[in-house]
This record gives sequence, structure tokens and C-alpha cells, in this order.
Amino acid sequence: MIYYEDLPLDKEILNALGELEINYVFQPIFMKDGKTVFAREALMRPVGTTVTDLIEDYIKKDKLHILEVATFWGAAQEYYLRGYKEKISINSFPCECFTEEEANTFVDYYGKDDNILMIEMLEYPRFSLSKSLKKKEVAAIGNSLVALDDYGAGFNDMEKVKIMDPHIIKIDRALLSGIDTDVYKQGNCKEIIDTMHSLNIDVVAEGVETKEEFDYLVDIGADYFQGYYLAKPS
Repeated sequence: MIYYEDLPLDKEILNALGELEINYVFQPIFMKDGKTVFAREALMRPVGTTVTDLIEDYIKKDKLHILEVATFWGAAQEYYLRGYKEKISINSFPCECFTEEEANTFVDYYGKDDNILMIEMLEYPRFSLSKSLKKKEVAAIGNSLVALDDYGAGFNDMEKVKIMDPHIIKIDRALLSGIDTDVYKQGNCKEIIDTMHSLNIDVVAEGVETKEEFDYLVDIGADYFQGYYLAKPS
């Protein structure tokens, strides 16, 4: 369970965080050998509800910023408690962003390890140009990587790549499921990978569930790999 009461945050934020009961698990993101861990994605596991229902509830209450803060501070807390050393990938809403004070406080508190954070921008619930660009500025404070999650789903598309100029994109599972036998998906994913590489953007193949998918995606040049074939969240 994540505890917030001793964190150096505004009292109003702390009171709101105190209403949450959240655990975190981590799923590794592997390099091409399928063994070396590049990063670990933090996945929220709220108590007594689902992630989707919790987000919907906080959208209705206009408290999504609270979940943004809770996710970063809670995931980082659990990450360091576990003693991980690889990069930590934290999901972030594209319509929310730390204030400058929150960003500086986070870096001061957890900024012992330079360039260890990857901010993974989700494809929902809505896109805010101003907040997303501000997020890029905030990421630069801690030399953090910016990634677009679920590329090809929701609004994370080539337009958002041009706007955000991310370091990494993660190809959505729907685009690569069964790719070893699907000619259309083979051509589509190869085009995505080649395009991103031409822009100096690395590619994560997300949701890899079989050896055949993994082998094919290695062959066509994906840089990193995540999915149940390699490791489940724990």
C-alpha cells in the first residue's frame, strides 16, 4: 500500500491523496535479447475498484490531477522500496501535468538518479495541447524520457508524434497481435518502425504474447518488448 502523509506536498493535495488506497505492480520492458530489462512500467492496482472505474470517477469529480500526482509519487515510492535500478515508466494523463512546484519537489525528493524516469503518455481520456507541451518542459527538468503509449489507438497517432517529438512510442497490442501470420499487420508495423527510426524514435512492441510474435518483431527492428510472453506484472 502506498502512503502519502509524509510527502512534501501541499496540504490540500495530501488530504485528497489520503482518500486513495492504491498498490502498484511492475511489468518489465525488455531489450532485444528478451532477458535484459530496459525499464519497468508501474501499473496501478486500486483497492476495491478497477483502474478504469477509478479514473472515470475522478474525471466526473474533476480530480484527475489528484490521480496524476498519486501515480507519480506512489509508483516512485514503490519502485525505490523494491530496490529496482532500471528506468521506471509511469503512466501520465495527456490532459494533466504537474505544476512547476510539484515537478521541482518531485525531482528534489526522488531525483537522485538522473534520466531514470520515462513518462508514458496515455491515449485517454482526452488530449490537451497546452498540458502536453508543459509536460515536455517538466520532463526536461529531470532529464526524463517521453513515450507515447498505445500508438495507433485512441488519439496517439502521427499527429501527436509531431507535436510531442517523443523519445519512444509503444505500438498498441491490437496492431501486432498475430503478426507472425498476418501480412497486413506485418507491413503496417514494419512501416511504423521504419518511420519512427527515421525520426530517431525508439519503438516498444507492447502486448507480445507468443514466441512467434516476439521473433518476428525482433526481425523487423522493434527496439524493446513488453508482454506476457516475456513477463507478467508482479
